[in-house]
Amino acid sequence: MRASVGAARPGRPQLPRARGHLSGTVISWLRTGEGPLPTREEVQRDGPYGADLQLALYVLYELHYQGFEGVDDDCEWAPALLSARRYLEEAFLGALRTDVPALGAQEAMAGLLTEPAADDGSSVSHYLKREGRLWQLREYAALRSLYHLKEADPHAWVLPRLRGRAKAGMAAIEFDEFGAGRAEDIHAQLFADLMAGLALETAYGHYLDLAPAETLAVVNLMSLLGLHRSLRGALIGHFATVEVTSSPGSRRLAEAMRRTGAGPAAERFYDEHVEADAVHEQVVRTEVVEGLLKDEPDLEPDVAFGIGATTLLEGRLAEILLASWREGRSALPAPLPHVRAREPARSET
Repeated sequence: MRASVGAARPGRPQLPRARGHLSGTVISWLRTGEGPLPTREEVQRDGPYGADLQLALYVLYELHYQGFEGVDDDCEWAPALLSARRYLEEAFLGALRTDVPALGAQEAMAGLLTEPAADDGSSVSHYLKREGRLWQLREYAALRSLYHLKEADPHAWVLPRLRGRAKAGMAAIEFDEFGAGRAEDIHAQLFADLMAGLALETAYGHYLDLAPAETLAVVNLMSLLGLHRSLRGALIGHFATVEVTSSPGSRRLAEAMRRTGAGPAAERFYDEHVEADAVHEQVVRTEVVEGLLKDEPDLEPDVAFGIGATTLLEGRLAEILLASWREGRSALPAPLPHVRAREPARSET
């Protein structure tokens, strides 16, 4: 299949810079509509968590979201690209299945309810609340924008694959994520407002070239699980992890935003998640997860795998962020432009 290059709608993100052979061949094909693509053997020679493989996979997944400037919409289902994506997914998923501990769903869910200790050194939100600086919060927001500017979209793919309580609970949470009928309250829009308040570029995908492999893997996991019906249980496990851990983490990040004078829009995004996700946690546990496992008990290992994979990849990202920040250096290949903090909000007494 040769792509009709240039037929796409304007206003989409630009194709990123390649980070090696795998991503280079994918990006070249999308520019020209022809040429070699990664083979299974080439993919197997590359590290499954490395920047080259993760970028190649990210670019292919983005064809199912907003696409790229100059890339035809029909590339989404180009057979050659789907074959290459399968090889990349096999490597990524295979590594995760090897590295994620085997647990039952109840045990995995119970682990989510245990908050990380403030002094164990593994929590980004604890660090940012306690000693984070404005430039670190801006880096965090820039990297998280790769997901938050499409927040809830990967999870929406699971709705047609559920039924009963799980479907109703999932739809209720997604309705909130998409603004409960108000465009200005869509969580992706709230995050764009946060970015504007932090003097960051709000364009979708703008910070892709600055994102390390660990960020790409976190985002790719959602797309991988969302696009495959066979992984619907793991997608629910991922969703449960996000919702159960979001409220306390968001509370700490809201406090970090206030302490550093990040501004009201930055505070609002996390304040909104403190309240909303406290409710969502109950729904996801009692309706979505329990409802799914009542209908399809054989999916219990998949739910646990989704929880474990999410925890693993988030932990890998936290490690590289905290290692850089504790040394006083940027976690990005190029630091963001400096901005002046606002006067921090005063605490009410």
